[in-house]
Amino acid sequence: MTKQDIDEIANTDVLKDNYDSPWKEAVEHYFPEFIAFYFPEAYAEIDWSKEYIFLDQELRAVVQDAELGKRFVDKLVRVTLQNGDENWIYIHIEVQGTRQTEFAERMFVYNYRLYDRYRRPIASMAVLADEHKLWKPTAYGFTVLGCKHTLEFPVAKLTDYHDKVDELLALDNAFALITAAHILTQQTRKENQARYEAKLRLIKILYQRQWNKQRVIDLFIVIDWLMKLPEWLDQQVWHVIETIEETEKMQYITSVERIGIAKGRLEGRLEGESKLLRKLLEFRFGTLPTWAINKLNSAPEQSLEAWGEAVLTAPTLEAVFEDSKTH
Repeated sequence: MTKQDIDEIANTDVLKDNYDSPWKEAVEHYFPEFIAFYFPEAYAEIDWSKEYIFLDQELRAVVQDAELGKRFVDKLVRVTLQNGDENWIYIHIEVQGTRQTEFAERMFVYNYRLYDRYRRPIASMAVLADEHKLWKPTAYGFTVLGCKHTLEFPVAKLTDYHDKVDELLALDNAFALITAAHILTQQTRKENQARYEAKLRLIKILYQRQWNKQRVIDLFIVIDWLMKLPEWLDQQVWHVIETIEETEKMQYITSVERIGIAKGRLEGRLEGESKLLRKLLEFRFGTLPTWAINKLNSAPEQSLEAWGEAVLTAPTLEAVFEDSKTH
C-alpha cells in the first residue's frame, strides 16, 4: 500500500466523519424545520399538529442486507398528512466529496424494499451535500419488454446555496443556519483562521436571535461538531462565548455543559479515527475478525494512534496490535 493509497482513504473518510454525526443529530432535533427548508411542498401536505415518529428499527430491518455503497444519514419517519392519511417518509442525506454512481439505484432499492415489507407508500427524499454542482440524480428505473419501473424523487442540493450564505443566515430556520455552517466548513477546509472567523460569526448569530437556551446549545453543538479547529483557536472561541455571555448578562453554556460538549467531541473524534483505522486495516489485510473489530471499538486514543503507525509496516494483522505494545 502506497502513501497515496493511504492519503486517499484518509481524506475520504475524514470528510465523511466530519459531517455525518452533526447531520444525524440535527435532523432528529429539527425535523419539521428540515422538511420546511428543503422540501416546502411536502411540508405543506403534512399535519404537524400530529406526532411524527422515527422508525429506525424498521429501516434497519430493510437495509441491513441491501448495502449499495456507504449510507451516511438515513431516516425513516411516520407522519400524518393533512387529509388524515398516515405516510412514511424515507430521508437520505448523502454527505460526501465524490459523486456516487449507485446513489439513485440505492434510493430506488430502499423505496421498493420498504414498500414490499410494510405495504405503505414511501416518499423518498434526498439532500446532497457534496461539492459537485452538476451531479443531481433525481430518478432511477428501467424499461424491459414494455414494462416500465421508475422512481422519481425530490432532491435538495447544498451547492445551490453556495452564493446565498448571507441570505441563509437571515432566515429563522435551524437548517438555514446548518446549511450555512456546512458550506462555510467546506469553504474553509485547511484555512484555520478563516474557519475561526466564520465559526464566530455563526455563534454570534445564535446569541443575537434570542432563541431559548436549549435551541442555542443544540445548534452550537452542531456548529462546533462541523467546524473543527485546533485547540488553541478553540480556546479563543470559548473566550469569545464567555465575553458575549458576560456582556449580554446571559448564561447559555455552563461549565458543566462545556465539559459535556468537549466529551462528545472527543467521542466523535475517536469514532472517526476508529473507522479510518478499520478502513486501512481492511485495505491491507481483508475482512477483519471479530476480535480486531472489538479492539478498535473499545480502544483509547493512544492505542488508535499506535496502531495507525503500525499498520504501515506490520506484516500481519496480529503484528499491528502486537508491535504497538513496544511503541
